[in-house]
Amino acid sequence: MYALAQLNLLFNYLSAQRKVDNDPKFDLNNPDEVPFVTIQLPVFNEAYVMERLLDNIKLIDYPKDKYEIQVLDDSTDDTVIATAKHVEQLAQEGIDIKHITRTNRQGYKAGALKEGLEVAKGEYIAIFDADFLPKADWLKLTIPYFKDNKVGVVQTRWSHINRDYSVLTKIQAFALDAHFSLEQVGRNSKGHFINFNGTAGIWRKTCIIDAGNWEGDTLTEDLDLSYRAQLKNWKFKYLEDVTTPAELPVVISAARSQQFRWNKGGAENFRKMATRVLKSDNISAKTKVHSLLHLLNSTMFLNVLIVGLLSIPMLYIKNEYAHLKDYFLIMSSFVASTVIFFVCYWVMYKKTHGSTFKDFIQYVVMFFTFFSIAMGFSLHNSIAVLEGHGGKRSEFVRTPKFNINKLTDKWQGNKYLRQNISKNVIVEGLFMLYFAFGMYSAFVVGDQGGDFGLFPFHLMLTIGFGFVFFKSLTSKA
Repeated sequence: MYALAQLNLLFNYLSAQRKVDNDPKFDLNNPDEVPFVTIQLPVFNEAYVMERLLDNIKLIDYPKDKYEIQVLDDSTDDTVIATAKHVEQLAQEGIDIKHITRTNRQGYKAGALKEGLEVAKGEYIAIFDADFLPKADWLKLTIPYFKDNKVGVVQTRWSHINRDYSVLTKIQAFALDAHFSLEQVGRNSKGHFINFNGTAGIWRKTCIIDAGNWEGDTLTEDLDLSYRAQLKNWKFKYLEDVTTPAELPVVISAARSQQFRWNKGGAENFRKMATRVLKSDNISAKTKVHSLLHLLNSTMFLNVLIVGLLSIPMLYIKNEYAHLKDYFLIMSSFVASTVIFFVCYWVMYKKTHGSTFKDFIQYVVMFFTFFSIAMGFSLHNSIAVLEGHGGKRSEFVRTPKFNINKLTDKWQGNKYLRQNISKNVIVEGLFMLYFAFGMYSAFVVGDQGGDFGLFPFHLMLTIGFGFVFFKSLTSKA
């Protein structure tokens, strides 16, 4: 079902490419149509990127009397002092900027955004995480779309300043590119629900208030508010051609914490929103299906893990009991889901990388690598999903930033990295051995010289769990 939904999104995406955007827009050359904007920068212990963030945001090209900047600083280390000095310096340069701190982190990022909103002067609220570097003309490219009074959010596509830093950053970029093209455009073009991605987007203030304001009861407050707003009939506008550069996690421990938060938050939001979506009278049946699969996409990791664990016993059962052979032949049709993903991702990949034979070969390698490592994360992410569906609460763990701008930059010594290794890493090492046994089994099962139908699957699982296991052991600060 999930793969078929992705295929539908691909058709939506391709049809959207032929559409001309005739949406009404503000004329920013007319001073009367230039609205006031509040830029919110929610930060927490950002020693490595805080200076870069503030130096970049001051370059925003927008009338100075028409925007303010809120630095929503929940930091608990000495970065608070350095940030305060930097903010004061920018204020002296004539920028309307305020350093807002809290005595507690109640609600985490959602709480900080909500508190900043209470004193925000802007009609529109632009939000950037600490590792994002919006271009100078960002507001001029996004604000005009709010001329339509029904538009509550304008979201832009993420780009990646350190895409080619390592295998880990390449596969993260690969996955995010598919989300920001295939999924966001595919859903948005047909009026299905999309999500504000937590950063690099801008909200209408009245939309936030009307939807019930920020809530901190899930780890993905952005997805939560997005669904509440769209259930209230607010329109979301997604701009694929407006990119906002950002930094990808370069260490697997940082990627793990980010993946855990995203996947658990997705499950929490399914728990919170599924019934509301199903009971809604103002959205179509197709939008409901896409919404439920959207909210359940993190649960795919749990499915992958279950299928992987059962595949080796299945291999032996298949070759021991000949009368069950027909069932296994029917089940092999589910390989079509992988083919669908392969086609969907290729269409996205060739748009940005090219469609020559060399590009295709590079894509095949990247797809194989991405799928393998995604499988390797399946235990870690399945635990997150189970906690989310089970209602287990956990604190908001921010993703450490590194200020990686070029291939020669180093991440070692980052004081925010966790030094302890999760006990789950040991289990991931055992899974690597388990699936290596599955590869061996392909040669010895049955009496017909083996069975290699599942060999590629077990090879990818072995590589994936091996990558996650060894990187988790060696990528230490």
